[in-house]
Amino acid sequence: MAPPASSAFVVLARRFATSSLRRSHYGEGPGQNMPFSVENRWRLLALMVGFFGSGFALPFVVVRHQLLKK
Repeated sequence: MAPPASSAFVVLARRFATSSLRRSHYGEGPGQNMPFSVENRWRLLALMVGFFGSGFALPFVVVRHQLLKK
């Protein structure tokens, strides 16, 4: 590539990098950078029970399925 084309590529890459960094900023304060809301404690409780409960129950469901299978 010729030097002008490579310098234009560098400029475009730099502009993209700075604009993507600006868009990736989270709000300030605790709980703002999480993919779920921690404001409603009952909704958070239901989400956590569902998430951890499914992981805890899965081995028991698999064992029951294997025991009932003929």
